[in-house]
Amino acid sequence: MDIFKGAERLMSMDDAVWLRHANPWSVWTRMLTALPLLVLAIWSRVWLGVWALIPIVLALLWIWINPRAFPPPKRLDSWASRGVLGERIFLTHRSEIAAHHRRVAAVLSALSLPGAGIMIWGLYVLWWEGAVFGMILTALPKIWFVDRMVWIYDDWVRAGRAVPGLESLDV
Repeated sequence: MDIFKGAERLMSMDDAVWLRHANPWSVWTRMLTALPLLVLAIWSRVWLGVWALIPIVLALLWIWINPRAFPPPKRLDSWASRGVLGERIFLTHRSEIAAHHRRVAAVLSALSLPGAGIMIWGLYVLWWEGAVFGMILTALPKIWFVDRMVWIYDDWVRAGRAVPGLESLDV
């Protein structure tokens, strides 16, 4: 199974949602809040018991709503916008992306796994330092992944290719 395509399907991403997610406010609020809110919501079981399901559901809902919460950006030249559009290119035209980009994307995705493991273990055994450290180790490769997507976007546009979902717009 293709984990990238699976995540896109799970999030119900279409052209309109991708364009809204290209708003830098969407990117930065997601990057700064999604994982911390989810970790805090899971940790809240200590205080709330079974009622922690409410903040967990709310955190997951925010993760789903975030790409839809902001209007399409007026410009597409910011780092965040180019990162989102590069990810869209990566998902729709992966076989046409340079092999070095595909390799780095796979490595960066794999580098998030140890952090996710530490974070999950920290949440399970209530080791807050592990949960926080794991969260950071999970997020850093994702930020680097977005930066690689900017590179993919720039290469794609420089080659004169249309960005999926934006064919009718001037980018």
